[in-house]
Amino acid sequence: MINESALLESKTLRSSVLDRTDVLDRVKALSLLPDGMHVTTAMVAAYFEVTVKTLESVLEDHRSELEVSGYQVLTGKRLALFKGASGIQSRSRALALFSRRAVLNIAMLLRDSEVARQVRVYLLDMEYLARTQPVDNSVHSEVVSLDDRIDQRITHILGKTVVPMFNALIETSGEHRKELIALRSGVQRIERRLHQHHARLQRLEGVRDDRPAVGVMAAMDVMNGRTFEQHIAKLLRRDGCTNVVVQGGHGDRGVDIIGLTADGRRLVVQCKRLAPYLSITSPDLQKFVGAAKVLYSAEVALFVATCPFTPEALHIAAEAGITVVHRGVLEEWSAGEPLRVLE
Repeated sequence: MINESALLESKTLRSSVLDRTDVLDRVKALSLLPDGMHVTTAMVAAYFEVTVKTLESVLEDHRSELEVSGYQVLTGKRLALFKGASGIQSRSRALALFSRRAVLNIAMLLRDSEVARQVRVYLLDMEYLARTQPVDNSVHSEVVSLDDRIDQRITHILGKTVVPMFNALIETSGEHRKELIALRSGVQRIERRLHQHHARLQRLEGVRDDRPAVGVMAAMDVMNGRTFEQHIAKLLRRDGCTNVVVQGGHGDRGVDIIGLTADGRRLVVQCKRLAPYLSITSPDLQKFVGAAKVLYSAEVALFVATCPFTPEALHIAAEAGITVVHRGVLEEWSAGEPLRVLE
């Protein structure tokens, strides 16, 4: 797998992944101007948590590359038209605008931004996933128009209802027997394609044990909820916890994992695999506090999430003695750093 630092050095490599602007929102929510397409210099600096001066230094060194990616400076009539169309109120005679591609380009050039580093790691990790998954082009061409989340009940109905119906019709029909057999073959072919498509989706969603440590958050973001819970259980066992049981699902009473710490304290865990731009809110914490403290009498309670927590949620957690494991801590924990509360 290509190291994320390669993006800092290779313009060709940067150009090859500029269409993957979705990774920006996966790492951190990117606010846009009212036109829904652009951001200003100050907004880009805020996203990457750097100064405007730092950003301007990158612009000075790579202006031509960034202009190809969508960076532009509006003046005169073009600026006036943009202000009128977007509703922006500004007396400035010039306005620098970045498209999402240009923002992604900046992420591949900024050396002193942790957010930019995370974007690079996530970007290359998703490219790794795309390259290493087997692709059946014959299946893809026939199901590309179907929804990516086909309900398995469709396959079940085809196999258990539609095909038997054709069998009965074929047995009793004389004049249209040939046509009915052809229709049955078509239905059975669709059923097989749906099975294959579902299996391919499961491979894409499953955790890969042979994946490198770099980009551990990207690996978690493609897990389904159950796999994510199993991953957290594995980390708990790695850190010495015993009697670890994954019980997430219907009837879990608000707790996904129970167990004991290495020194015998009662442990409960809530797992939330959400998009990075979402947040855990105070109602989420309040519900977990009740389950952890009242129903389970937990001595150690963890709320593990792939996204941030709101300030109100953090306040409730601190008051109730809940340990929050947000995206940054989760990345370190998954990469091998022990979780202190378990020691």
